[in-house]
Amino acid sequence: MSRTEHLMLRAPDGARLAATLHLPDGEGPWPALLEALPYRKDDQTAADHREYLRFAQAGYVVCRLDLRGTGSSEGIATDEYPATERDDLLAVIDWLATQPWSTGAVGMFGTSYSGFNSLQLAIEQPPALKAIVSIFASDDRYADDVHYYGGALKALDLADYPTTMIASNALPPVPARFGDGWRDEWARRVEETEPWIVTWLEHQTYDDYWKFGSAREAFDRIEAATMLVGGWSDGYTNICLRSFPHLRCPKRVLLGPWPHASVETCIPGPNIDLVPEMLRWWDRWLKGIDTGVQDEPPIMVYQQRSTEPDPLRPVVEGTWRYEPAWPPERLRPRALRLADAVPGGLAWGAGPEDRTAIHGDVGPSAWISCAASMPWCQPSDQAPDEAASLTYTWDPLPDELDILGHPVLRCRVTTDVPVAYLSAKLCDVSPDGSSELVVRGMANLAHRDSATDPSPLQPRSPTDVVVDLEATGHTFAAGHRIRLDLATADWPNAWPPPWAGTLFIDRDATTIELPVLEGPSPAGSAPVLPGSSQPQEDPRADGPGGWARWRVADDVPGDTRTTTVEYGGASGPDGEVPAVRAVHEGTIGVSRTDPGVALADGLADLAIDFPEASVRAVARTRMESDAETYRLHIDLVVSEDGEERWHRTWERSFPRDHQ
Repeated sequence: MSRTEHLMLRAPDGARLAATLHLPDGEGPWPALLEALPYRKDDQTAADHREYLRFAQAGYVVCRLDLRGTGSSEGIATDEYPATERDDLLAVIDWLATQPWSTGAVGMFGTSYSGFNSLQLAIEQPPALKAIVSIFASDDRYADDVHYYGGALKALDLADYPTTMIASNALPPVPARFGDGWRDEWARRVEETEPWIVTWLEHQTYDDYWKFGSAREAFDRIEAATMLVGGWSDGYTNICLRSFPHLRCPKRVLLGPWPHASVETCIPGPNIDLVPEMLRWWDRWLKGIDTGVQDEPPIMVYQQRSTEPDPLRPVVEGTWRYEPAWPPERLRPRALRLADAVPGGLAWGAGPEDRTAIHGDVGPSAWISCAASMPWCQPSDQAPDEAASLTYTWDPLPDELDILGHPVLRCRVTTDVPVAYLSAKLCDVSPDGSSELVVRGMANLAHRDSATDPSPLQPRSPTDVVVDLEATGHTFAAGHRIRLDLATADWPNAWPPPWAGTLFIDRDATTIELPVLEGPSPAGSAPVLPGSSQPQEDPRADGPGGWARWRVADDVPGDTRTTTVEYGGASGPDGEVPAVRAVHEGTIGVSRTDPGVALADGLADLAIDFPEASVRAVARTRMESDAETYRLHIDLVVSEDGEERWHRTWERSFPRDHQ
């Protein structure tokens, strides 16, 4: 059993921060767990309390905090992960550690945003913070998040997440939690909060703005025991293997087949119950109980196997395995030469060079990096994109081939424009010809030497570039073939390049290096993880509780291609939780002849029915580009009981900085 308390904590500057505590029955003392999010604990994400109750029943005080300026906390939400957020959370950790019911030991955890700030607070080394569990987070806010990808601006994520946060940050505090003055606080919030996306577009390179909050800049400072959870179908996977050699603290990695969603219910599976594994970690490092977790190999990996491509596949074939170290001693990089492969797709030209026109609409067959919902977090057959790419296919494999880690493309390119993109996709081609996307990577070639100080390409000058593909674990079946797809865009995941032109690939000077594992894991045994008791989500469901649609369309007379995503749902009322409704839409469009001409339209329509008032915030964003400029228009309408109370607009232009 457990009990729940709602309270206001004081930030260092006096602002009140809304918190909910879930406490075990009894007198304590107990360790405390903190999850801090900007996603409104009392309505939009109220369902998360089921997990908190399980932690409380296991002997932990769980604190769920609305970050400053969100939910029922005072102040202004100025941005993701600002310095004030760290100050606030340091104060909350100290408060949790010094309560009469506390043992003085605190843990942090969370998925995505709260996984990020768990890492950020561990870098600050507050004495009470002893252990963290960071789920589907990243160590690189610039390259592995919703902002930029390979040095190019994100596209579909740009229409979705920032629009959602504009609307969410314009909703009022919960009247029953905030108390008198909630309308005044609501007015301040709407009138003073600025869209986060404006700042993101002002920083188009990996500068100090992005380095602040990117854990890869300071892994050696983390002392709290750190457990990282990642998913092969998620865009936040690279941290798990990339960080492991640099962490000096007790550490553990769990890598499954999952997207950016609950590992209990998401597609694809297999699904697991993560709570017991989190408790084993915290019991060891917050309670001092010998759970055996410190004696197990520190890396648990779901090694995927060749599986028929299907965006709705419920399970990816594979097996769980332990790895005792990273990199493994049996890792043997193997380079495949393009000159030894059979070229296909759009390969054209004589001699050792293949060339393809630079355009911006290749990529809809792949998933969207940060997607949580179906059907756009798993790839379909890559054949449609391969028809518009350069493809290189090697002979059928005589035996199974295991890869684990980051494939690396080493490529010699020539182009006739100063900024060009190169997308690389590694695929598993079955005997029936279907092409399963294994992993991908993309590079803005102006960032070839530095993401901080990009430089233009020299037209018609051969240039050697390196493209690190994302981390993967995959076993190619015997008889299958390895294929590499090269294209000049990865749309609608990334914004298209600024200019049309031609990209040349020197086959003789280009290789794809695979991280090949030779032999079985020396760990011997395999992980046995608790299965999920929850039903797997149904991606075909279409009702008020949840729905999603994805469409790709070509306008032949207009010579444009668009991708449209729609999703939403409704819940409640349920006890203290009010009725909540949400509709999200995003459309990404690009010219098929002039890739610099592109657009992104986003809509977030959020509504909550409190006993005191029905409130609604509708945000619309429109981003347009040509080769030189991004142009942003934002429109926000906030209403109460059906009557408009505020209407704000923003207009900004941003020069494209080597983009």
